[in-house]
Amino acid sequence: MQNFDVVIVGAGAAGLFCAGVASQRGLKVLLLDHSEKVAEKIRISGGGRANFTNRDIDVRQPHKHFVGDNPNFCRSALSRYTPADFIALMQRHAIPFHEKHKGQLFCDRSAGDLIDMLLVECATGGVTRWQPCGVQALRTTADGGYELDTARGVVQTSRVVIATGGLSIPAIGATDFGHRIARQFGLRTIEPRPGLVPLTFDGAAWAPYAELAGLSLPVLIETGDKKSRTVFAEDLLFTHRGLSGPGVLQISSYWKPGTPIRINLAPEVDLPAALAQAKQRSRKRLANELAQWVPARLADAWVAQDAEWQRPVAECSDKALARLAERLTRWELVPTGTEGYKKAEVTLGGVDTRELSQQSMESKQPGLYFIGEVVDVTGWLGGYNFQWAWASAHACAMALPAPSSLPESCSA
Repeated sequence: MQNFDVVIVGAGAAGLFCAGVASQRGLKVLLLDHSEKVAEKIRISGGGRANFTNRDIDVRQPHKHFVGDNPNFCRSALSRYTPADFIALMQRHAIPFHEKHKGQLFCDRSAGDLIDMLLVECATGGVTRWQPCGVQALRTTADGGYELDTARGVVQTSRVVIATGGLSIPAIGATDFGHRIARQFGLRTIEPRPGLVPLTFDGAAWAPYAELAGLSLPVLIETGDKKSRTVFAEDLLFTHRGLSGPGVLQISSYWKPGTPIRINLAPEVDLPAALAQAKQRSRKRLANELAQWVPARLADAWVAQDAEWQRPVAECSDKALARLAERLTRWELVPTGTEGYKKAEVTLGGVDTRELSQQSMESKQPGLYFIGEVVDVTGWLGGYNFQWAWASAHACAMALPAPSSLPESCSA
């Protein structure tokens, strides 16, 4: 039987970073993962360039950019390990990066640079990595420690960190392992569901819009009522089954099944006024006039829905123009669902933050920690979830007892 100071299950962003920090503090660390490839979710993120953090995170008001039953839970970790701290690490490793927009930072070359950096950090601390290596069982021992039955034998430790992520993108190995471990030890979980995910609509009702698949445009998109209204100004993408793009992914984390979303397809113009002016001066058909403010394909699809819109703008009644402007600037529709975990970038829900210490990420089960996506903390699109991974991992790694304070049987 092999002994370690800490065993970290999950070699994604949070697990790799936690292992590197903990090992460089002198702890004997075992990092294992059931997948053959390391950090696949990092590799495919940000179009292959990894949107690794966001400069605009407001650590004083995490509820602005994070979702969960208690978004303020993440304030402590985020304030102690900030985007500036991770940027400094990237700079020490001479990894070039750039800001795309809205504070989003990407690797210049590829996400592989970020993965290599995390592996170097682990190697510097002497982390033992087993991959692929699944965990069949986790149990407590008489002395308050833990034993893990792994594919490479039984392992003993005094501390276990669960960094196994959520259910999103099962094709790269996502499982509910972390949620099952939490429940095994009597810890509450928040029902998981797909987040940052495309929305789908009834096939027959969507047919007029399916032909717009591939069309992208800037919109204002919102959901909720007056008391809990959430709005994003982002791009929208039409698909064969529904809507995607940054705006839809963002709103999906706030959308509740059975409720509508509302979209302004022409947010950069006062459309009622513009159409009224066009009626006075233009002889163009309404679709051609409308194409000044929305893509031509969208204009054609929209006017096809009403015979009164299929004429020159000068011949359209004021009521018809007002109705068109209302439809385009307040398009209300109710999604039938989402594309599910196969297309979701993150998992909403997870281990209930009421079961965890915000300073250390240790659960009410002594010696058992949860970090990253497995926790009920979900960030916006744009680097927020990676920063939560770094911050929660760092908080955990720094809180782990130093080797001298660990039981002798579990220290290096």
